[in-house]
Amino acid sequence: MTGILEPLAGTAPAVWEKLDDRFAGIRGDSRLERLWTGGRWVEGPVYSAAGRYLLWSDIPNDRILRWDETSYQVSVFRNPAGNTNGHTRDTEGRLVSCEHGNRRVTRTEHHGGITVLAHEYDGKRLNSPNDVVVKRDGSVWFTDPAYGIDSDYEGYQGQIETGGCHVYRVSPDGVLTRVADDFNRPNGLAFSVDESLLYITDSEEATIRVFTVDGDKLSGGELFAECGNGIFDGIRLDTQGRIWASAADGVHIYHPDGTLLGKLLVPETVSNLTWGGPKRNRLFLTATTSVYSLFTTANGAPEAYGPRR
Repeated sequence: MTGILEPLAGTAPAVWEKLDDRFAGIRGDSRLERLWTGGRWVEGPVYSAAGRYLLWSDIPNDRILRWDETSYQVSVFRNPAGNTNGHTRDTEGRLVSCEHGNRRVTRTEHHGGITVLAHEYDGKRLNSPNDVVVKRDGSVWFTDPAYGIDSDYEGYQGQIETGGCHVYRVSPDGVLTRVADDFNRPNGLAFSVDESLLYITDSEEATIRVFTVDGDKLSGGELFAECGNGIFDGIRLDTQGRIWASAADGVHIYHPDGTLLGKLLVPETVSNLTWGGPKRNRLFLTATTSVYSLFTTANGAPEAYGPRR
């Protein structure tokens, strides 16, 4: 599967729903750009500032797609792709990916080769790594639910070998450790702006929990939020520390104190989100079959590969 797919696939209303007075400063475009549609279940958006493009996964179709910011054209970046799900970039800007089908976390090198970062824990295969973030010290943190082995739809049907669905950390020198083992199905995750906290969603419990980060360890794990519509999947933060969480009706935006400030309503169930553009004020959404974007008055929190604001 190669070549150009299709350009902009229309627009849709962007409805901002205010639920708290502190939401007043958050606004943006009145319409969502539908950059592409035609997937089965799309996830894992990641933006390349240097290349000015967006990558995302179309998991059941086993491909990574690429949208060019300069031409609005979409093409196939990788196929087959190991039924990849979540992506991020490391401190050197290299692509880090969770592969459901291959039950591993990989890094795409600058020369195009693939390096395996994690594929087993204590001699047992991982389930199906789902989402991933990189800390500024170079460590890689990822969730490992079993969606890719539940059936052949998002990977290959298989058995849980690790005793459950957990959260892991890969140290800069490649050592894999388990950092949380009391989840049902851990899914999206994101660090606070100063990296002192780690927010993790549990998609089966429809919750977000918050942990204190102490070097290579987590503590706490208190309930931060419960989803009022569907489940939480992917999450990202803005520079003010607000948590933007995907949900069935769009994106829910939370104050760091846990208050639901408001929502961005989207016509399809949102699976994941990321920030991009030169000012990191362009919000990209993967939502069921489509990819959307809009410009907002918020700016995405710095990533490990970017400058601190």
